[in-house]
Amino acid sequence: MSTRIKIFVDCHVFDYGFQGSRTYIQGLYAELIKNKSYDFYFAATDVENLAKSFDKADNVFFVKYKLKSKFFRLLFDIPFLIKKLKIDYAHFQYIVPPIKMCRYIDSLHDILFLEKREYFPLLNRIQNAILFRLSGKFSELILTGSHFSKNSIEKHFKLNNVAVTVYGVEDLFFEKFDRNEQQQQVKDKFGYKNYILYISRHEPRKNHYLLLKSFVDLQLHHSSDLVLIGDVTFHDPKFDQLYQSLSPEIKSKIHLLNKVPYSDLILILRGATVAVYPSLAEGYGLPPLESAAAGIPTLCSNATSMAEFDFFGDDFFDPLNEEEFKIKLADKISNPNPEKALEMSKLVAEKYNWKVASEAYLAILQADISKRK
Repeated sequence: MSTRIKIFVDCHVFDYGFQGSRTYIQGLYAELIKNKSYDFYFAATDVENLAKSFDKADNVFFVKYKLKSKFFRLLFDIPFLIKKLKIDYAHFQYIVPPIKMCRYIDSLHDILFLEKREYFPLLNRIQNAILFRLSGKFSELILTGSHFSKNSIEKHFKLNNVAVTVYGVEDLFFEKFDRNEQQQQVKDKFGYKNYILYISRHEPRKNHYLLLKSFVDLQLHHSSDLVLIGDVTFHDPKFDQLYQSLSPEIKSKIHLLNKVPYSDLILILRGATVAVYPSLAEGYGLPPLESAAAGIPTLCSNATSMAEFDFFGDDFFDPLNEEEFKIKLADKISNPNPEKALEMSKLVAEKYNWKVASEAYLAILQADISKRK
């Protein structure tokens, strides 16, 4: 009989395409499964698809959910599986089952809806505050990606078991590529070559308005395009009003893209002149790390958790200071400094990788195991 610690991982997000939580689980556990002191049980509805995301190993098992409803899965399916498989620890994203059959690890990536209430609808705040708070209280170990989020969780939920584990950047973003070739492919496929890029879903806190207004005020449409990739979560009336007021000439240089295939997203990122992230609030902020990892000249907001990316140095800006941003954007376009961008990539590789994250995770887990002996 195996004496390995058994870890159950809720992977229902793998049933719904690519999203941040899926990237997090896949990157973290691709490293963790190399440790043969643990057995890992990955659970989802589509286990065939799930199995494609992890290497085969004698300590990796895939478990199929019977119930598709989110609530029934939490209430019945998961507690039953945990008991049946004699699980020691179960790892969830944000919300944990109310029926406990083992020790819980909960990744609370952020609680911005409490820290920056003005950017979230009331119902969203109330619902998440109740569910996340209860999940935190139910969990022995809570993981988050930044000290900003750790402090926020401790302040609002009055918890003292929160640990920081950095998030890694996928190896794909560090791959070498021919920049001129990528730019030509973008031009052939999408019709633009010199462009400013912002990858983020649309909602007021993402601050697309600042970037659009600066693009217009600086008359950058004469020399550049503006590419905004991301679905709309919450409309920003200021952005919508400004965009609708623009002339057809300027609008023709602004490209609002959503549902972009991952391969196209990577292509567009690699071909960008400059990547910009003017967000007012993030619980972590992985996209600026990804563009920096790819060696793309990047400007990054210094607000909330992103302030911890201190290697950006002069490429930081205050997202509430419009004039500072305009100066930095104009300078970055005229002087992108690709050599500096490559140095940034090396700095990201050293700190933000899944090996570092997995080592931190195992240290936290081992401390809890030792405490129970």
